[in-house]
Parts: sequence; C-alpha cells; structure tokens
Amino acid sequence: MAEEREVPTARGPARAHVHEASASTPGAKGEPAGSLLLTHGAGGGIEALDLATVAAQLPALGWQVVLVEMPWRVAGKKVAPPPARLDQSWREIVPALRSAGVLPGRLVMGGRSAGARVACRLAGELGADAVLCLSFPLVPPGKGPEKSRIGELVTPVEHGLPVHVVQGEKDPFGRPDAVREALAGAGADGVTVDEAPGTHSFTKAGIGEVVAAVRARLVEAG
Repeated sequence: MAEEREVPTARGPARAHVHEASASTPGAKGEPAGSLLLTHGAGGGIEALDLATVAAQLPALGWQVVLVEMPWRVAGKKVAPPPARLDQSWREIVPALRSAGVLPGRLVMGGRSAGARVACRLAGELGADAVLCLSFPLVPPGKGPEKSRIGELVTPVEHGLPVHVVQGEKDPFGRPDAVREALAGAGADGVTVDEAPGTHSFTKAGIGEVVAAVRARLVEAG
C-alpha cells in the first residue's frame, strides 16, 4: 500500500502517493535503482490505468514510484488550471519531495497527457535525469499544426535529457507516427517513441505493453 504525503503549495495541498521500491530486488544493492515521479492529466487522476499499473509493478523492479495528485484535483475541481499555474505548483512539489527524501537515486519525471507536458517544461529546470511521457497530447483534436506542442516535447532534449514517449496507436492527439514526424521536423534527437494499443487512454489488453516499454527504457537508462 502506498504511503500518502500532503505537500503544501501556494494553491493548496497536493498529495503524493509513495510506492516504495523493494529493497530485495536483485541488483538493487539495497537502494532503489531510481525514482519515477508521475502526475495525472487534465481530466483524470492517478487512478488512470497506466499510472496505477506502473505504480503497482515497478517497485518490485527496484524503482520508487511516486504519483502526485495536483492541488486542483485534491480540491475536488474537475478542470485543471492553465499551464502556468500547474508549473507553479510543480516547482513547489518537486523540491518538497526531494527534501522529504522520497525521491532517491536518479529521477525520471513524467506523467500522462497534461502531466507529461508539465514534466517536459520543467524537467531541466528541476534537475530530472530523464522524462517519461504517457499519451503526450501533441495537437488537440481538430486543431492545425500551429497548435502543436512539439516545442514542449523537445524542451528536455535541449537540456540534454532523454525523453521516452508511450503513445496509443490511435491517439486523436497524435498517433505514434505523427509524433515521430513532428520530432523529425524539429530536428530532435534523444526522444524514443513506443506505441501501445489504445487511443488517448490505453486499453486493458494493451497495458502490459505500456509497462513493458517503460520497464525496458528504465533498465536501459539505469
């Protein structure tokens, strides 16, 4: 069972759910291989299938997984605030969790959808070692390329950080090939894109592929 920690911010408390790494994991040498810090999207919470499954399975592989409920979600609101406010909260949450000692080892920062965007924007500033994007929302459905968020996706690369994207095969915000094309157009190296069954949410049948992709990249990075 995860340990819950309240994290004060200027916009109200956030809530961190700490899934401790197993110290008995082979090769872990008594210390976590690293920490995976993830937050949710703009329309859901940490109960999302991908976040919940990663948090359930990765600790046994030596990774500490911390899922963060942003202040707006803890307050019971249904709509996320603008990106600038999300960033302000993340700038408070990450240092607080570091100070509390719940992010041992190398830090992979990420999230799903809007949470992935926050991580991309701030990973370099906040000292992450890598970024994990689950269902990165490249372009809102029905919008043109002028609304692309490719600039956010490549921001960690500009700081020398590797980025891993796991994208639904039929994601209306950008299928895997569309993400790859946008990355090529931006001349960005250092971003890997894996695909899994699903749209902007992954299917139950395909969640194993999501976890396998995350596990493989973390092991490679470790």
